Amino acid sequence: MHFRAATAGNLCKIRIRTDGAGAGKVCCYQRLSHCVRADDTVARFGGDEFVVLLANLGTQKAKAAALQAEAIGEKILAAFTEVFQLDTYEYPCTASVGVTLFSTDECNVDELLKRADLAMYDAKTAGRNGLRFFDPAMQTMITARAALETDLRDDLKKERLLLHYQPQVDHEGRLLRAEALARWPHAHKGMISPSEFIPVAESTGLILPLGALMLKTACRQLARWSADPATERVTIAINVSALQMRQKNFVEEVRAIIEQTGANPHRLKIELTESTLVSNVDDVIAKMCKLEAIGIGFSLDDFGTGYSALSYLKRLPLDQLKIDRSFVKDVLVDSNDAVIAQMIIALSRSLGLSVIAEGVETEEQYAFLARQGQLSYQGYLFGRPMPAEDFVSLARAFSPRHRLKRVRGSVNQVSA
Repeated sequence: MHFRAATAGNLCKIRIRTDGAGAGKVCCYQRLSHCVRADDTVARFGGDEFVVLLANLGTQKAKAAALQAEAIGEKILAAFTEVFQLDTYEYPCTASVGVTLFSTDECNVDELLKRADLAMYDAKTAGRNGLRFFDPAMQTMITARAALETDLRDDLKKERLLLHYQPQVDHEGRLLRAEALARWPHAHKGMISPSEFIPVAESTGLILPLGALMLKTACRQLARWSADPATERVTIAINVSALQMRQKNFVEEVRAIIEQTGANPHRLKIELTESTLVSNVDDVIAKMCKLEAIGIGFSLDDFGTGYSALSYLKRLPLDQLKIDRSFVKDVLVDSNDAVIAQMIIALSRSLGLSVIAEGVETEEQYAFLARQGQLSYQGYLFGRPMPAEDFVSLARAFSPRHRLKRVRGSVNQVSA
């Protein structure tokens, strides 16, 4: 059994007008042909994709065959580092190459091309101008991800996703807020982690219906809690994605949900990440101002980990900065993290903003942060995310006269 190899290449960042398309394709073909052997085959597969079939690699050992295929793949990558000269114009170009090995016993052409494609897209994801081999585990992952997307789409339509609420306490130990966190109780797989389904939602556009459902669910909960003396003053903080915020009708959508559910907008806080500010900041600010006008507050989540320019902070209608858990985690052992946390607190003071530290898990972390001023806190030290009914039980057992230590004890008891 001798190995062969199929490669799928995607040529990127080259734009050829219709009248020059033929010349461009010929140039690509010629460069590819110069990289392969006489017995190999080069074919254009469509668009900017080409397929190269490497004939008998002359070995029965997979590793040796892979090394030969890799050498030719690297030769192809090197050939496309030089710009294309078409007429009087120069066109830069990069290539992404996916490789799959096969034996004479494997003759399903469609399957081989699919494998090469998967490897090629993996190369593109890792950074253009790269080469990747097909890995069977990759196929398993793609299949599982596709199934997860189908189930998520179905459960979103049926509104099966729900929210858990993590307590947020102030410097006096008062339970004033809760962050609403999406949870997915799958019918067959049990509770699926947000770290698993949120990336799927983001990459497929399902983050929009997910975000809308979670916002509606939070507002419904606010309306219910307003009728209970134990929770009537609780504010719910909810994450809104950058994609949601960029929707033209986002403000109208939020207003409609507020009106439909009867939620008090003054008890709703929207958490934005710094990635929201990467593009079209003026549009984001305008939407924030419109929502602020009806009473909704804003918190900048994961502050210090993203892209926001300090010049924008004074323009944003924020009332809170959130110290990212990555800084809180090592605040006692990493002097850089400690300094960053202190700088965020000082910056917030100068801008008249409140500060909340997330990911507080130990008494020592809390003690360090408490020495920096009057902060709010969120983390396992004060309680894990919990169903709405458990949060209500916590709120009813809570008394403003309790010391902070007693509050933490109550929270942990409820969430256990």
